[in-house]
Amino acid sequence: MHTLSLNDWLAAHPDIEAVPERDLYVVARYMIPVDATLAQGCLEASGIPAMLADAHLMQTDLLLAPALGGVRLLVPAEHVQAAHEVLLALARGDFALDEDAPDGEWRTPT
Repeated sequence: MHTLSLNDWLAAHPDIEAVPERDLYVVARYMIPVDATLAQGCLEASGIPAMLADAHLMQTDLLLAPALGGVRLLVPAEHVQAAHEVLLALARGDFALDEDAPDGEWRTPT
């Protein structure tokens, strides 16, 4: 299986933005800060370092979120592709709690 270089992969994913003068990329934006925190937690639980930008600003006044572009979820360049896959898994519900599991155990992502 042929793997794309980061530049080729980024060309195919124009929604992923580079942070100027940093080795970081914006892999997602959230209008609700708690959604951003949840996504960050899923990335970190998957071994991907992630940080939030503008989360505190959004929490002070949610009406500013659309004007400022929401909370940005940032990851280092070497983790961009893996982060994208984890965020797709999160959107599919792969990290949802299994209601039938004892003590609300996490389901293992497939």
